[in-house]
Amino acid sequence: MVFNSYTFVVFLAVLLVLHNLPFSWKIKKVNLLLASYLFYALWNPPFILLLWLSTVVDFYMARLISVEQRPLRRKLLLTISLVLNLGMLSYFKYGGFLLENFTALLAGVGIAFQAVKPDIILPVGISFYTFVTLSYTLDVYRRKFAPEPSFLNFALFVTFFPHLVAGPIVRPEDLIPQFKTPRRATVAQLNWGLFLLSLGLFMKVTVADGLLAETADLIFGLPFPVQALDAWTGVLAFSAQIFCDFAGYSTCAIGVSLCLGFVLPDNFRYPYAAIGFSDFWRRWHITLSTWLRDYLYVPLGGNRRGVVRTYANLMITMLLGGLWHGASWTFVAWGALHGLFLCTERLWRDWAARRRAKVAKLIEREPLISRASVISPPPLSTNFTKFGLALLTLFLINVTWVFFRAPTFGGATLLLLSMFGVIPDGAAMLSTTAILIVGLVTVGLVACHWLMRDSSLVQLSTRLPWWVLGLGWTGMLILLILTQKSSNSFIYFQF
Repeated sequence: MVFNSYTFVVFLAVLLVLHNLPFSWKIKKVNLLLASYLFYALWNPPFILLLWLSTVVDFYMARLISVEQRPLRRKLLLTISLVLNLGMLSYFKYGGFLLENFTALLAGVGIAFQAVKPDIILPVGISFYTFVTLSYTLDVYRRKFAPEPSFLNFALFVTFFPHLVAGPIVRPEDLIPQFKTPRRATVAQLNWGLFLLSLGLFMKVTVADGLLAETADLIFGLPFPVQALDAWTGVLAFSAQIFCDFAGYSTCAIGVSLCLGFVLPDNFRYPYAAIGFSDFWRRWHITLSTWLRDYLYVPLGGNRRGVVRTYANLMITMLLGGLWHGASWTFVAWGALHGLFLCTERLWRDWAARRRAKVAKLIEREPLISRASVISPPPLSTNFTKFGLALLTLFLINVTWVFFRAPTFGGATLLLLSMFGVIPDGAAMLSTTAILIVGLVTVGLVACHWLMRDSSLVQLSTRLPWWVLGLGWTGMLILLILTQKSSNSFIYFQF
């Protein structure tokens, strides 16, 4: 089941009625759990078994870890949980990829080996719920979070349908405490939740699918070069599409949860207004970037073990973050580019900090020397400078999106050559209307992100008259109804 379907509208309406009937809190939680299983089972019912297996194993492993005092036994129990979860993820998501690369490696050394192509279906959401259960087990192992005594609460934490298949990636402290006491949405929460659901669906159905998907699919699917304008239009179309698609899903998930009285963490904060790549990852897929930071980058040593280890840890984290998105070397290249940009940015900031400290000491010793006479890094205090750096960041992000979207390295290379005019005889494939639509959406999206980069929708809603919000909501609903037939599944379902 997907949010952008009439089936889900009926599903949510029935669930809201059940959730507001005078049942006991335990019965309501059972209703939510069964509804979550139904929501997931409508894709492929047998994969419910994987979800159950992961839930049961991590629930009992965490309990054993919490009472075990011997360090070696605790590590053994944690290893069992990690092997099971990462093993399932590796088999279903990376089995074919590993076999393909193993075959290529043997061929490279002159060994002819032809394996039967595995018929593996990727379970929807396995990357997301695996990280959810891993965070629970790891937090219990670190004694950061006490094991949950109620299996019902833990199972609902793992399978709660709004976040189950595409996030946000929740931590134990985000959701489990909310299941301990009865919750029902207030009128304000229900209204705001329905508004966020409408906004998320508008971003997905009307903007991502209705205005952008066709252009992005056309340009990225061509086996020959195109004109630079068409190439950039296709890349910008995908850049806006993936934000509206994925942020749209997260907005829907947060809105649906709020309708039921639960609060999920934010996952996006206007990332296309980011100033630098560190800022980008504080704004894009926040729950994944913080998960990678807390459970991978910091355990590797973070920035505590010297300069070389810091940059190595950054690259490892981003490479694995790229691989998390998909079993393809193009995703690894996407992660590598982000790692390279993060390392370059950190080098610049370290140099700038040292240079400013040196200038300050020089002026302190020689008061007659002015700052203007000493070469120092330019300040970032002006809005013009910040906006310029934001545009540079967005430019580089769009370059990385080529590897994220292109099916092969050959396709990515061809598109990049077209973008930068290296191939002069590219074909003109897009109509003027398509180029104008993508241009207007891109300008509107960047302007919105820049104006809202230090604010939020909640803050904006308090400043706007009620009738303005009402008109905007009505317009979104009308456009949703008109464009619903052209909608597709969310992009991140494939990850």
